[in-house]
Amino acid sequence: MANDKESVALSSVLASGLLAALKLAVGLSTGSLGILSEAAHSGLDCGATILTYVAVKISGRPADRDHPYGHGKVENIAALAETALLFLTSLGILYEAGERVVFGGAPAAPSWPAVGVMVFSIVLDFFRSRTLARVAAATGSPALEADALHFRADIYSSCVVLVGLGLVYAGYPLGDPLAAGGVALFVMYAGYRLGKETIDTLTDTAPEGVEETVRQALAGMPDVARVDRVRGGPRGSVVAIDVEIAVARTLPLETVRDIKLEAARRIQTKLPGAEIIVQTHPLALDDETILDRVLVIAASQRVPVHHVTVQHVDAQFSVSFDLEVDGGQTISEAHKTASSLERAIRRELGDEVEVESHIEPLQVDAVTGGSLPWSDYRAIRDSIEAMAEATPVLLDAHDIRIRQTAHGFYISFHCHVPPDETVETVHSAASVLENQIREKIPGTRRIIIHTEPPMAAV
Repeated sequence: MANDKESVALSSVLASGLLAALKLAVGLSTGSLGILSEAAHSGLDCGATILTYVAVKISGRPADRDHPYGHGKVENIAALAETALLFLTSLGILYEAGERVVFGGAPAAPSWPAVGVMVFSIVLDFFRSRTLARVAAATGSPALEADALHFRADIYSSCVVLVGLGLVYAGYPLGDPLAAGGVALFVMYAGYRLGKETIDTLTDTAPEGVEETVRQALAGMPDVARVDRVRGGPRGSVVAIDVEIAVARTLPLETVRDIKLEAARRIQTKLPGAEIIVQTHPLALDDETILDRVLVIAASQRVPVHHVTVQHVDAQFSVSFDLEVDGGQTISEAHKTASSLERAIRRELGDEVEVESHIEPLQVDAVTGGSLPWSDYRAIRDSIEAMAEATPVLLDAHDIRIRQTAHGFYISFHCHVPPDETVETVHSAASVLENQIREKIPGTRRIIIHTEPPMAAV
């Protein structure tokens, strides 16, 4: 794409330079103000296309530390400079044409070479305009679009010059300066269109209809409670879209990430090539449970909680939970953490709610340990198997793993249980066994008991 932009910009430099030279030669030989104005116009186009070529090369550079959004707006600055040159040239042509209309001057001398040059200019401008417009649309280049606009304007202005030469040939000498004035008006109109579009880009004016398009793309999207804000504007040769959506604050981070990706994908289908940033805001929904609200508050304070219990007593309710803190903290420090969380829950649920927390040491996430000597492992294993077989509901203990760490023993194993027992009954039996193990095997730090029905019952 970058090579296409540069090659078509360079070809425009050569084409406009050739036309300027031909028109200047014919204009001087015929004395036609209309052709001379066209020569000045083409000369200006040549300078503008050189500026475009330089701008396209610079805009193709990747983003860097000083230009995190790239160098695309260099093309807009080049287009703005072209606009200023267009207006200055047009004013000069209008002034000269006005003087000839009011005070007279040497009449133009129409010739077939002059007509031939103008017809050649129209044909060349037609094909150059089409090529530039095609590449500009494919690459989103404002500088190439400005060049395409120049060449389209040249076609109309060349036609006006031909009309002026025809009027002079028919005996109306004012046709030439009037044609020059028409050329100037065409150029000024082209400059106005180009200047407005360029200024809109440099001032980040949102493209028309972009907000409605984004909202339609996100309409009915699951888990998006509302679209809070849509901002869109040109950023170099692309459109940048910044969207803020509200989602339930209870959603997991992974789900929120997926929502953002899906929102960006939907917008991309409506606005291909746009750079899209989706931001989310947490929203408290009406269907949140008390458990949801407690977990959200704990997560916001970065405090792990579990075993959250909500009890309704008459018209009031109470909330209790286990709170995990660093086991190396003093009880005073841990109590401050618990009190802060309790106050936050009361602010959310009301001062009349009862909040109770149970402080316990945070489980170590990663520990380093090793296997026991075989004799020690066998003694502990046999003890666990005997205690499991003696515990009601539990049928056996198997797959026993024992690790010795600086924090104590880490023990995990599986137990078979009758398949028709309830979870509550099985959990109670596992808790009884866990307490027995802690009593019989000093130094036990962590016990994990996985209960499961026998394979034949699965």
